[in-house]
Amino acid sequence: MPHRHDESFLDKAIAAGAGEIAADLVIKNVQMFSVVDGSTVTTDIAIVGDRIVGTHDTYRAENTIDGTGLTAVPGFIDTHLHVESSLVTPFEFDRCVLPHGVTTAICDPHEIANVLGVEGIRYFLDSSLQTVMDLKVNLSSCVPATAFETAGACLEIEDLLPFKDHSSVIGLAEFMNFPGVLARDPKVLAKLAAFQDGHIDGHAPLLGGKPLNGYLAAGIRTDHEATSAEEALEKLSKGMAVLMREGSVCKDLDALAPILTSDTSAFVALCTDDRNPLDIAEEGHLDSMIRRLIAKGIRPLDVYRAASWSAANAFGLKDRGVLAPGKRADIALLSDFEDCRVETAICGGVVADDAAFATRSIVAPVGLDSVKADEVSAASFNIPARNSEADVIGVIPGKIITEHLKRTLPANGGKTLVDFEQDVLKVAVVERHKGTGNIGLGFVHGFGMTQGAIASSVGHDSHNICVVGADEAAMAYAVNRVIAMKGGFAVAGQDGVKAELALPLAGLMSLEPFETVRHDLEDLRHAAKSLGCTLAEPFLQVAFLPLPVIPHLKITDFGMFDVNKFELVDQGS
Repeated sequence: MPHRHDESFLDKAIAAGAGEIAADLVIKNVQMFSVVDGSTVTTDIAIVGDRIVGTHDTYRAENTIDGTGLTAVPGFIDTHLHVESSLVTPFEFDRCVLPHGVTTAICDPHEIANVLGVEGIRYFLDSSLQTVMDLKVNLSSCVPATAFETAGACLEIEDLLPFKDHSSVIGLAEFMNFPGVLARDPKVLAKLAAFQDGHIDGHAPLLGGKPLNGYLAAGIRTDHEATSAEEALEKLSKGMAVLMREGSVCKDLDALAPILTSDTSAFVALCTDDRNPLDIAEEGHLDSMIRRLIAKGIRPLDVYRAASWSAANAFGLKDRGVLAPGKRADIALLSDFEDCRVETAICGGVVADDAAFATRSIVAPVGLDSVKADEVSAASFNIPARNSEADVIGVIPGKIITEHLKRTLPANGGKTLVDFEQDVLKVAVVERHKGTGNIGLGFVHGFGMTQGAIASSVGHDSHNICVVGADEAAMAYAVNRVIAMKGGFAVAGQDGVKAELALPLAGLMSLEPFETVRHDLEDLRHAAKSLGCTLAEPFLQVAFLPLPVIPHLKITDFGMFDVNKFELVDQGS
């Protein structure tokens, strides 16, 4: 929530810091950890409004927190995420994640922007002014991600500029269209030029050598898509801040942990990108990443620095990231320092408790009628037989990068069939924005299902309905249930729907509390497993099958898409 820093505020802050008057809030007798040098000192931390005004001394205030036995570290900054992937509204995300010590979240409302355009961005910006957490926004740069799919909206530079000076906006969000950058597409150049004086977030999986240099020459300075230490080190050597990612699908922490050293920690930050409430409940959020990195033997100083100061520095947030007078009062109080167990989170001087969340003015949901698709039938998913090998998407568990496989599949009655022995199922994308009736058809390997289907209206980045199935009747049940719910997840068998989660806000987010969503996700996970699914996060894995900017083979409502060639696959005979 915004705070005024006028003369009267400064007068009070200075006086309280100098010990002449009482502060608003004092954390007494806490172990304060420094991300500057790794030292720990027993001290009071005095706060006025949203600002720390005193450390390394004793202070008085009417409101105090007993910090005995606790360690204070700077609040954590998630440098890149999509709130929509938490499947709840920004307000439930706030309530779910802030208690884990995440006081700043830098979000890209890219998913809702692909569905609703400007209306979706405005909803996030309005919400950001009400959350207890400081929700920063990077303006979505690539809507739609490509011209090879049907999106709900198209955002050009003229649509983004009115939001550029909003108090929550940092800059331009992940620039996924790196081919467009390297080709100097005029519309791409217009967006880049408009944000040269601000932050431009990167997104360049596997890009290296001179093409990476060309991409960086555009003023892009961060990347969360490195999946190997070698890739991350090249990007670091070229001045990029590497955002180490560990989400519900993309799990790069183990591969990238070796790059986090005393020499590099000022240039490495942490992010989740996409994480759902079930994973947050079971593992945590950035706190989970911190404890795992420390458990690997990485210095706590380097880990906590990456989670706070380095993140703040990379995104130009000069008011936070270190516990010091004059800095924002974003503080995580830990009961266990090495295992990163957050006892209390304080954001902008506000203790994150039920009373704080109750003061928020909730912004009304938008996009409640965004699913515009007619019902499908089992026959909608028939694929004609062909003489050549079929192109098959190869799912890699824990990655959004997929393989481009070739498989010889059985056929009968002029139709190509699934093949359980090769673990090849059908995948389809049903267009849901414009009523085109488009259905892209293909095959996928790696789900392990031997019956039924799972469908989702969350399908990055255009968010059409994606379905994976072992039989066409179940695929139709699942898709039709998603349409009837106005968006959501569904697991179906041959005889109907087994489990579901309604996501009516733009077909992406639930209107229910995060605890309810977590419970429904457990039911969905069990239902998918009952079909034979072997993936830990089947719905998030389904959601990335239609993402045509991530190598190597994907699917859109136009059909199978070769990302390397950046063209649709010829699926003729």
